[in-house]
Amino acid sequence: MAGIRTPQSLTRAGREEMGEKAPSMEEAMPVVFAEFVDVVGRLESHYRDMQDIEFTVEQGRLWMLQTRNGKRTAKSALKVAVDLASEGVISQEEAVSRVEPAALDQLLHPTLDPKAERRVVAAGLPASPGAATGKIVFDADEAERLAQAGDAVILVREETSPEDIHGMHAARGIVTARGGMTSHAAVVARGMGRPCVSGAGEISIDEKAGTFTARGRTFRAGEVITIDGSKGEVLDGAVAMIEPELTGDFQTLMAWADKVRRLKVRANAETPLDARTARGFGAEGIGLCRTEHMFFDDARIAAVREMILADDEKRRREALAKIAPFQTSDFVELLTIMAGLPVKVRLLDPPLHEFIPHTEAEMDALAAAQGLDAAKLKRRAKELHETNPMLGHRGCRLGVAYPEIYEMQVRAILEAALEVKQASGQAPIPEIMHPLVALGLEMKYLRELTDRTAREVFAGAGDSVDYLVGTMVELPRAALRAGDLAQHAEFFSFGTNDLTQTTFGISRDDSGHFLQAYLDKGIFETDPFVRLDQDGVGDLIRIAEERGRAVKPGLKMGICGEHGGDPSSIAFCETVGLDYVSCSPYRVPIARLAAAQAALSARSGQEREKDR
Repeated sequence: MAGIRTPQSLTRAGREEMGEKAPSMEEAMPVVFAEFVDVVGRLESHYRDMQDIEFTVEQGRLWMLQTRNGKRTAKSALKVAVDLASEGVISQEEAVSRVEPAALDQLLHPTLDPKAERRVVAAGLPASPGAATGKIVFDADEAERLAQAGDAVILVREETSPEDIHGMHAARGIVTARGGMTSHAAVVARGMGRPCVSGAGEISIDEKAGTFTARGRTFRAGEVITIDGSKGEVLDGAVAMIEPELTGDFQTLMAWADKVRRLKVRANAETPLDARTARGFGAEGIGLCRTEHMFFDDARIAAVREMILADDEKRRREALAKIAPFQTSDFVELLTIMAGLPVKVRLLDPPLHEFIPHTEAEMDALAAAQGLDAAKLKRRAKELHETNPMLGHRGCRLGVAYPEIYEMQVRAILEAALEVKQASGQAPIPEIMHPLVALGLEMKYLRELTDRTAREVFAGAGDSVDYLVGTMVELPRAALRAGDLAQHAEFFSFGTNDLTQTTFGISRDDSGHFLQAYLDKGIFETDPFVRLDQDGVGDLIRIAEERGRAVKPGLKMGICGEHGGDPSSIAFCETVGLDYVSCSPYRVPIARLAAAQAALSARSGQEREKDR
């Protein structure tokens, strides 16, 4: 107790494992040790949990001083819960309830060795868990080039955009000076399983010089840093890591969780790697495939820009015809990996200006490289400029203004489904989702466009597959007028990232500048982009569920925002009666466990009501 003696092992096995010469308690005091084992067993059975026990032995007599439930790491909590259930001390359901879902992050990602020295050079938000070490790079193309050469790199950017996807895939980790927990960098990094520190405002980046400065120090491209995405810290140099181990206990607990949960768990995924990762973690389909990420691939971005620069529908269709084979190929791969599970594909969502460069120098370089008219490119960029693009010409508004874009995507999805059906004999289940719908007449127009295109595809192929058509509910009006939408939709997917933005009138990418002040003053209890606002945004979801199913009782509903991986938000989805949640691949196990705990909690509440 005083800490002045060198401890000796309790058991012979422990002594041998540690290579100690001093005898263990089991060897030195066999009678007292047997008594101790008996008392410990009784305490554990009584409290039905692993115990942290203090004891002493005086003149051959055992004295118990204190016992309490023992603190434990996520790995230990998992093992203790599974062991207690296996020994019959607690039930499997209680074992499922005892493990904190968010703690599973510790098991799914590399972590920094707690014994290693940490020299923190900057701090931001813990946007995506895990740890990584690599050379600093400031450019997505350079990240990809160095990674292909075998280097580990950390991508450091002011903020990321869909154009950076290839560099984010190549990097071991990502740091951004701007952005919140649901910024582009944070969302994409979590989906990829990459550690990310976002909103590190103390970092000042000079891309031209190839440096960043923080806390009075300057770091150059090529220097090695380490990031801890779980704590939101950037560290100097390389730091020792501990690799994750998904043990048998993990699989055992997940199987018990799956037996009791009602909510299905899907993944947000648009690359084959993401889809395979999600399947490996137990995803039951794809709840959100963001097709815009496919458009930025080097092999097709030129045709995308050609489509944007087209002066009329004929030229747009010619450019879209070049993109279509790539889209079909993408969907074939995803549908094959998901092997008959539902795959929800969101049609093109971001404004078109995101697909062309922003500065004059970049436009000149692009024009020279691709043989484009620089003046025309700049004029088109000016035409596409919007004061508030996220509330501008995006989402289904693109499909209404340029129906040929959505026709091409619908055709590609269904042709891919037919190809997979013919190759495997098992028909996939494509779910075609129109984003940012606000009006019943919008949904009617888009439904007719989808069905008309489907009839053409099936007539040409002499075969057909079942498909669903629905919308992403991400505007308050869509929730309030859900009955109008339900007349023409077979599913609602709540895009809670945008629904939170449009309900609060807060940009998730810019909220980092003031959100902490709201949290510090208790105005916000939690970040609404991390944990669902169950009063405001939640009320809109309740209203949409009630009004949508009043028109169409079998309407499928789920959420696909980042809240789909947050345990308290998943509990809300259970109470509302949604059918599934969809989240980043690496959060699928967390969602599975949280969904099981939500089901157990709901069952317990029902039993209490009966007892009354």
